[in-house]
Amino acid sequence: MYLTYFNGTWAEGNAPLFGAMDHSVWLGSSVFDGARSIRGHMADLRLHLQRVITSAERVGLVCPLGVDEMEQLVREGVAKFPADAELYIRPLVFGTDGLLIPVPEKSAFALTLFDAPVPPFTGFSACLSQLRRPDASMAPTDAKASSLYANTSKALREARERGYDNAVVCDSAGHVAEFATANLFFVTPAGKVVTPVANGTFLSGITRARVIDLLAKEGVAVEERSVLPEELTTAVEIFNTGNFGKVTPCIRFEGRALPIGPVATLARERYMAYSDSQ
Repeated sequence: MYLTYFNGTWAEGNAPLFGAMDHSVWLGSSVFDGARSIRGHMADLRLHLQRVITSAERVGLVCPLGVDEMEQLVREGVAKFPADAELYIRPLVFGTDGLLIPVPEKSAFALTLFDAPVPPFTGFSACLSQLRRPDASMAPTDAKASSLYANTSKALREARERGYDNAVVCDSAGHVAEFATANLFFVTPAGKVVTPVANGTFLSGITRARVIDLLAKEGVAVEERSVLPEELTTAVEIFNTGNFGKVTPCIRFEGRALPIGPVATLARERYMAYSDSQ
């Protein structure tokens, strides 16, 4: 089930939003964010809503709504679904006018909520992509910009063609940035928990930050540093964090089987407990 709010009205299904001349359609001026409602619990919702405002500003748009207004709409929309629904919440800001540069005051807003069950904690496979993430001198990497997802889609297509579910993508210097769709964590043979340091080539996610904090409260320190791809070939655990799956283990990397380990399990348990408390 889909519900979309646009121009003051809720509509069911994939509501039409764009014209053929809209700046966002032919020149890519749109940003979005993703939050979750899991049985009515909306962890870090306001952080996600604030981020869509920030992302809009960074690509030359202006979000027409503030955080309070968006939160009110989200809660109104969630109430239209069953109480046990697991939903994806997607605010979208897009340019409607302008030639090469979008006209900021002509930015439009839509909010879509749809059924998206949290994936089971069974894991996924991944390979190393030959693609690189752009850095801040090449693209608006400090925004959750729709235009950046052409890179993600290509990495995923190539991974699927090789028989994997996801891909690990490096930055322009050849260091690990993240999975194509989420932030990356791993555990070294010495038991260190590591995640690539935020360096302007990927969004340091809201769920990533929450998991680092929750693990710290359990006495598990996460080291943020540059990571070489070969380190993943000896990792004893690899997992991701992101809005869609929250915490999900990687159970096969480049043909090597990996366990669903204790750190990923703890991170998932602590995150879901946190979510249920919100």
